[in-house]
Amino acid sequence: MRIFTAALATETNTFSPICIDRRAFEDSLYAPPGEHPATPTLCTAPITVGRKVCTDKGWTLIEGTAAWADPAGLINRQAFESLRDEILDQLRAAMPVDAVVLGLHGAMVADGYLDPEGDLLTCIREIIGPDILLCAELDPHSHLTAKRVAAADFFVVFKEFPHTDFVDRAEDLWRIAVDTLEGRVKPVMSVFDCRMIDVFPTSREPMRSFVDRLVAIEMVDPEVLSLSVIHGFMAGDVPEMGTKTIVVTDGHPEKGAMLARELGLDLFAKRGTFMMPQIDEKAALDQALAYPEGPVVIADMWDNPGGGTAGDATVILEEMLARGVTNAAVGMIWDPIAVQICMAAGEGAEIPLRFGAKSAPGTGHPIDGLVKVVKVVPSAEMRFGDSIAPFGDAAHINLNGIDIILSSVRVQSYDPSLFTALGIDPTAKHLLVIKSTNHFYAAFSQIASEILYCAAGTPYPNDPAKTAYRHVRRDIWPIMANPHDAPEGSEAA
Repeated sequence: MRIFTAALATETNTFSPICIDRRAFEDSLYAPPGEHPATPTLCTAPITVGRKVCTDKGWTLIEGTAAWADPAGLINRQAFESLRDEILDQLRAAMPVDAVVLGLHGAMVADGYLDPEGDLLTCIREIIGPDILLCAELDPHSHLTAKRVAAADFFVVFKEFPHTDFVDRAEDLWRIAVDTLEGRVKPVMSVFDCRMIDVFPTSREPMRSFVDRLVAIEMVDPEVLSLSVIHGFMAGDVPEMGTKTIVVTDGHPEKGAMLARELGLDLFAKRGTFMMPQIDEKAALDQALAYPEGPVVIADMWDNPGGGTAGDATVILEEMLARGVTNAAVGMIWDPIAVQICMAAGEGAEIPLRFGAKSAPGTGHPIDGLVKVVKVVPSAEMRFGDSIAPFGDAAHINLNGIDIILSSVRVQSYDPSLFTALGIDPTAKHLLVIKSTNHFYAAFSQIASEILYCAAGTPYPNDPAKTAYRHVRRDIWPIMANPHDAPEGSEAA
């Protein structure tokens, strides 16, 4: 067997002012054929898992380019087209192949392309023809378009949020692909549109039990090859944004359609109950400072670079400084210019510095102060499960008793190793402020005495009932109260 694999992934917040060009991919991950590291990134696990599978089977794995950019705003048209065409040219050179196995995110939007992944998959299908297997792993915070479903044989989606299972799901993807190629199964994909916009953390109920139910069904029913939920990505203003369920069966489309509908309507019935409770910055600090033991983690959940924001909001830090908080650490604030200044000053220097809140309204005010440059680290990295997340040149500064990490590459706060990389012991702090919606939970919950979810400022469009969408359909909850009672495609609000 000859199998082609590649990855092209990012998540586009169409409301973000931070645009993505080719350099953004190079800053995060750009690996030409054969140069992908042994450890996967969030959306490239099909490549690393595929190496092992094909080695064990004695098959030929032909690797194309792997490219991942940390989430931001619109992708530069030339950047998308050049990366797409690079992969397509590699596939043409590899032909004939028996299968194409991809790592995608699923929430890209490029200048001139509302559905870049649909475009890529359609181009691949045109090259390989109708009978060659085409499958991909997706992030659940994606858009499942009709164009993608028409082009691919099946998708497997991360089940967990935080995404702790991206390697496990890549193994599922390859298991189904191998069984298909060896003639044991005939995957058929069924999709149900839940007609809703919501957020589904699996670290709490009711989504925890729902995901456990999916796993249980997969284990006991041999006709069900895979079950997935596309959560949707509410900051992506595209026509087919929203929650959908996917059932991949072994040649049973009617059963798949019925099960997808059943699961989708169960999700819809629980709409609005999945999100964690949120408090503002004042309440968060009131509660955090009242706890006798730390570290208390405050998640600045909507200034999350993993959702495409800049990650430079200072709303919580301003409140901390106003209250004279000490024994606290903030990780991270994105400010490449401030990092350059700190690196030029050197470790131990005391300098006047302005940092943060440069990207957009609703992110607070720039912070001015006399800071001590405690540590500078070129090309800093932290862990994220089985992968490594780079956050570029970084500086650890101290301002009025608060340790603050400044980064030059936008990335959310995945793991306490972001603090240790800059010489900070997170377990010794009473208060840790991080920037992440929920991916932090798996790692930080192991050291936190308490976790508080804080909605501070307005860096992210987190209320779809009020977001000024231009492309999103109107017959979808919460824009419409009961969309399943309305005709498909209704524009009533």
